[in-house]
Amino acid sequence: MLTVALTGGIACGKSVVAKILEEKGCFVQSADQIAHELLNPGAPAWKEVVAHFGTGILNADKTVNRGKLGSIVFADEKERRRLNAIIHPRVLEKEEEAIRDLESKGRTGIYVSEAALTIEAGFQKHFDKIVVVFCAKDVQVQRLMARDGIARPEALRKIRSQMPVRLKLGYADYAVDTSGTLAETVEQAKRLFAQLSQDAVLKKKTKARGVDR
Repeated sequence: MLTVALTGGIACGKSVVAKILEEKGCFVQSADQIAHELLNPGAPAWKEVVAHFGTGILNADKTVNRGKLGSIVFADEKERRRLNAIIHPRVLEKEEEAIRDLESKGRTGIYVSEAALTIEAGFQKHFDKIVVVFCAKDVQVQRLMARDGIARPEALRKIRSQMPVRLKLGYADYAVDTSGTLAETVEQAKRLFAQLSQDAVLKKKTKARGVDR
């Protein structure tokens, strides 16, 4: 199975590309969804997060208030690193479990991890291919403002908390520019799937030759 990290800046359109790849038959797993599940009340990661950040980040039902936690970590790099140190290794572990499970069931094809912070976490080496989704800065800011209902200064602060896209692109095997129309992004995602499909076939053939030897 070809393993792919689908990453990029906040509000750059990763979910759109991920949806197209899933429709094409890829197994797509959202790192954000895994992280959300890891923070279920009583879970080990939840206990560690609450112990560090305090009960003030909790809702009445003991679930983590992502808005409150986000306001802390986006404002303080040290706190952001602490949260990432708690969550990221556990997310990677869950992803690797999913890949092993798929392969044990004879599943072939393409596994895609949709994760904004793959490169920041230093996890790019765990994947066969890296795909970076990006868009023009002004487009990213407007999308983030609309998505989160925040003002421009807050949007810029969130964007600046992440690795600059020019650095992420240095790790990319493939890049998808979502600055244009939705139709243009969809077409790029379809071409990406075709390229990844070729990579998956090549990996399978290479592995088979290794077994033959």
